[in-house]
Amino acid sequence: MKSAAAFALVLVTAPNLKTARALARTVLKDKLAACVNLVPQIESHYWWQGKIESGAEVLMVIKTRKTRLKALEKAILAAHPYDTPEFLVLPLTAGNGNYLQWLAASSG
Repeated sequence: MKSAAAFALVLVTAPNLKTARALARTVLKDKLAACVNLVPQIESHYWWQGKIESGAEVLMVIKTRKTRLKALEKAILAAHPYDTPEFLVLPLTAGNGNYLQWLAASSG
């Protein structure tokens, strides 16, 4: 069984469901992730170019192997419409053994 430390969660925001779905298909097709959850209708507030902005977005929660992170980031940056897309990596410290086995088998 793989250790949870071999995997990571990646957070990416997208401007809408169409974009998020296209990004999800791209990374799944290329085996850069095992699973992508889309959380629609989040409201983001942030600093951009010296002023406070806000807008509706879709949060993508991407589950992948740590060894796939560089390729995943490259794919997201290449296909994402934002100038500076969010790409935050969170390490896993624990997880259900069966789920971790599935994650290992499904993420390239």
